Amino acid sequence: MFLRGRPVTMHVPDQQKGTYSLDQKVALPDHKLKLQWVYGYRGRDCRSNLYLLPTGEIVYFNASVVVLYNTEEQQQRHYLGHNDDVKCLSVHPDMVTIATGQVAGNSKDGKLLAPHVRVWDSVSLNTLHVLGTGVFDRAVTCVAFSKSNGGTFLCAVDDANDHILSVWNWQKEKQLAEVKCSNDSVLAAVFHPMDTNLIVTCGKSHINFWTMEGNTLTKRQGLFEKHEKPKYVLCVAFAENGDAITGDSSGNLYIWAKGGTRISQVVSAAHEGGIFSVCVLKDGTMVSGGGKDRKVVLWDHDYRKKATMEVGESFGPVRALAEGKPGELFVGTTKNAIIRAAFPDTLTPIVQVHADNIHRLTTNKYFNFMVTPMSCGVWTSIPPWSSLLPLPVQSQDPGRSAGFHPSGAVLAVGTMTGKWLVLDTDTRDLVSMHTDGNEIISNVKYSPDGNFLAVASHDNFVYIYAVTENGRKYSRVGKCTGHSSFVTHVDWSKNSQYLVTNSGDYEILFWEASSGKHVTNMDTVRNLEWATYTCTLSFNTFGIWPDGADGTDINAACRSHDGSLLASADDFGKVHLFSFPCSQPRAPSQEYGGHSSHVTNVAFLHDDSHLISTGGKDTSILQWVVA
Repeated sequence: MFLRGRPVTMHVPDQQKGTYSLDQKVALPDHKLKLQWVYGYRGRDCRSNLYLLPTGEIVYFNASVVVLYNTEEQQQRHYLGHNDDVKCLSVHPDMVTIATGQVAGNSKDGKLLAPHVRVWDSVSLNTLHVLGTGVFDRAVTCVAFSKSNGGTFLCAVDDANDHILSVWNWQKEKQLAEVKCSNDSVLAAVFHPMDTNLIVTCGKSHINFWTMEGNTLTKRQGLFEKHEKPKYVLCVAFAENGDAITGDSSGNLYIWAKGGTRISQVVSAAHEGGIFSVCVLKDGTMVSGGGKDRKVVLWDHDYRKKATMEVGESFGPVRALAEGKPGELFVGTTKNAIIRAAFPDTLTPIVQVHADNIHRLTTNKYFNFMVTPMSCGVWTSIPPWSSLLPLPVQSQDPGRSAGFHPSGAVLAVGTMTGKWLVLDTDTRDLVSMHTDGNEIISNVKYSPDGNFLAVASHDNFVYIYAVTENGRKYSRVGKCTGHSSFVTHVDWSKNSQYLVTNSGDYEILFWEASSGKHVTNMDTVRNLEWATYTCTLSFNTFGIWPDGADGTDINAACRSHDGSLLASADDFGKVHLFSFPCSQPRAPSQEYGGHSSHVTNVAFLHDDSHLISTGGKDTSILQWVVA
């Protein structure tokens, strides 16, 4: 095969030399994937994206999936209509219909996927209407239903330079009005709950009150007058009497009298630092959420402080607030966590995952257990058959790769700095620490017999260690020298005597485990059985590559333990499922969306009951049932 014009040589096993044909047809796999669980929440850069539905489910989004999570029954349902990042969400007054807006994306054939709003039924998960295809630019960043006319209208703001505010009759899919909103960022757009024709927007250095007459939107600017003008007005909500309440980057709450554009009341220094969310509760009291101070504050009807609780530093600043059952709140944070909270000080995390890019994961041979290294230096293990929360293990260095010893007793972890360490999987105590070079350790993988460890680096080398005492003692026995680019993937032979590696310039090289010596005689390795198939370039996996692939389009592969399936992770947010072996060009596959960024890795659990996939920039982990 060829990648970017470079030939990549595949070596056919002897037993297939006489029968192999490039034209042979390959069947689709007998199994399919069904999304079962989404780990994560998009709190780092989105607002007003967390609500409780009458079904008892909280609704939020991550990557291109909208999640409906029943925290009592520990069950999730998923709306999968979007094909790229969801950025905003609104619940209709009927508490059933939901609108979600997404960013522009790119398909694998280079075509632009237009940003749009999808209106859908949260009970049936059926799409009802699609709005704004070809109208919105870059992304839909704000969306809201009207309140006082039965929710007939929907407003949206896109991410064009002028941040266009548009109003729609969503049931007729008809645009009623549009206007240039602001040259600066717009962070919220909401209808007034008592006036169908009044929309309030806020953002950088502004709050605007828009009146709709026919197909015209007329702006009145909010006047700060003698009051401190903030750099950002971060959020807006409405009191029972119709007053608008804003929280800003200076930590002040401003109350704007109903129908006017002037401030009628001020709560100065309500928070230290910005106020990202304000939520008026059913009883008329209000809660506000702080950024820098990470505090959730309860205010009475006269905006007097009644109670305060502080979200832990590990969860990050408060990003979104939603009223739950009586006396209960849901808190979304900038580190992508959702917390169930109750005053005075009850804070229970219910969604928690990575706050940064995810590159590697590994599963345990004996248990349904996976580990994903985090670039912030925390190791997260998740029992993926439930929603139990991650168990952190602190490390000094940002993590990049991980691998279990065959006994399950220890876990090797590679970092971004050339260090790698070994942890006891029971106690999470540090067993051993080593350094090989000063670049990213892209892969750490034990041999099937547990007697060797391969440490693959971005310095183009693979370091081989002899392992004794059930994974507790390490001595270097070889250094694999020969790649001319960074090492991307490693697999061991079943007999633990050889390993095969791929590199960033599409090389396939073979090595002796005991010495690290480069094997150049293909007759030595062409008939070997491999314990795993994670190398994206090999005779049994090259069919995963699409026509015209540039060499970086496929990030990872994994063969099921029973040897019947091969999963791949691509650059276009897709997980593919192939039959194994996959040694025909452009083999057919089942294709699954859900991620919105590069899918960085895939792994089957030890019993092949589930597949786990990780996103890069979307920071999500998706759990799929293999059916």
